[in-house]
Parts: sequence; structure tokens; C-alpha cells
Amino acid sequence: MIAVVTGASRGAGKGIALALGAAGATVYVSGRSIKEGDAPLPGTVSATAAAITTAGGKGIAVVCDHSNDEDVKHLFERVAAEQNGRLDILVNNATFLHDTLIEKGGFWNKPLEQVDILDVGLRSAYVASWHAAKLMVERRNGLIAFTSSFGASCYMHGPAYGAQKAGVDKFAKDMAVDLKAFNVAAVSIWMGMLRTDRTRRVMDADANKYAGFWEIAETPEFTGKLLSAIYNDPQRAEKSGLVLVGAEAAAEYGIDDEGRNPPSHRSMLGGPVQAHPAIVE
Repeated sequence: MIAVVTGASRGAGKGIALALGAAGATVYVSGRSIKEGDAPLPGTVSATAAAITTAGGKGIAVVCDHSNDEDVKHLFERVAAEQNGRLDILVNNATFLHDTLIEKGGFWNKPLEQVDILDVGLRSAYVASWHAAKLMVERRNGLIAFTSSFGASCYMHGPAYGAQKAGVDKFAKDMAVDLKAFNVAAVSIWMGMLRTDRTRRVMDADANKYAGFWEIAETPEFTGKLLSAIYNDPQRAEKSGLVLVGAEAAAEYGIDDEGRNPPSHRSMLGGPVQAHPAIVE
């Protein structure tokens, strides 16, 4: 497998990239962090790439600002040149998350910069998918995936966050229509709470509020294992265009998360609404 995982210096992207690497993939990991200290949280693209190689795959670090279309263009040109035009999986994960995201209050009382998630997180996913689709369609094979959450449906972290998650869900639904004839699938995965450095920092700041949450949280690698299974599924096309609750889809494939089965939060937070079959061109 040849994969690109965006926003993979840390967090969800890093874990997904590591899981794909453990499955033997060559993984291009993109992000802006070149050296430790570039961001408030630990992690760099080089460290992720090295960890992928240690896990059994081949990690390739690419410094890329996903708000810069030229950077993104160069990323996919490099993949095409080095892999003879082959790209099997794109995971759109790069997302701008403002530090005030989880603060309570009306959106108008929060920094306007929170809306930047619609640039790096929504628009950036479209741009990356546009480049990836050209490679995949040419070879008539591939999977484009989006990392999403229950915030696409229920109120979670405010309207900018919700719009981004709902937006990438719709990308998966509509891109699947355009890609159907070319054996290229598109899916969006609702992840649960994740075991990341960002989550750990939040929980440590208010341990009583988040008591018990870490124990039910998913590792980011869990989603990576699920995406590998979807890509390798002979019936992959049946998943194309769907918004999937990751915990539920993983159970279908028999995938566990370090020996446990993370819960679906559908009963508490709602489930995804799938695309209507009507197609208006």
C-alpha cells in the first residue's frame, strides 16, 4: 500500500499512519512541525516517519502547510514521481484546532480564528482529495478517507467544528458518486474520544470532570487498522459514500483496540445520516 496521511505529526494522524505502517504500507506523512517545539504539543513529521519504519512500513516525512495549495500540489507530485503514479489511500486528517475549542460559551465570544478549521480541515481536505483522485482514477483503485466525529450531528465544540465535520461527511458522500466508476471509494469515519497528547492535557487539567474517559477512549491506531481493513475489503465499494461510526465498523471487521472493543456513542450522541440515493447532475 502507498498512503498519504495529512496532519500526521501527532494525534489522530500519527496513530493512523503508524497502523498503516504496521500493515506494511509506505506512508507519506505531512505536517508543519519540523522540530520539537514548533507546536505546543510534541511531535514532528520526521518522528512519525521514523516510527512508521520501525513498525514495519516505510515512513516518508513531507513538510506541508495544508493551507498552502502549492505545498499540497508538491506533496502529491512527489508521491506520483516516487511511486510511479500510484496512491492507494489518502487519509484527510489535517485540521486546525484552536486551543479555545472546548471552552464553553457562545461562538461570538470565542476567537474568530476558530473559523480557520474551515480552511485547514474542510477546504484543505477537498484540495488534497482533488490531487489524490487524479492518481487513483488513473489506476482505477483507491480509498479516500476523512476523519470525522459525532460533532457532525450533535452540538460539539460549537458551529465551526460542527460545520467542518458535517462538511467532510458530505465530501465522502458526493465524491463517492463521482468515483464509483473508477473503483475508488470514499468514506468518512466518526472516531470516538482519542488517546492523544491533546486529550491527555485536557483531562489532566480537570481530572474529576473526565474521570473514566481515558479508559473508554480509542487509540488513534484503531482507526488506522479500520481503514486498512476497508481498503483490503473485496467489497470495499459497498462502503463507499458511507459515514461510518468507527467502533461499529471495526466490530464488523473483528478489529479490537489493544484487546478491547471501544463503545459506539450512537445511543448518546446520535448516528450519521447517510446520503439520499437521488443524484442531480
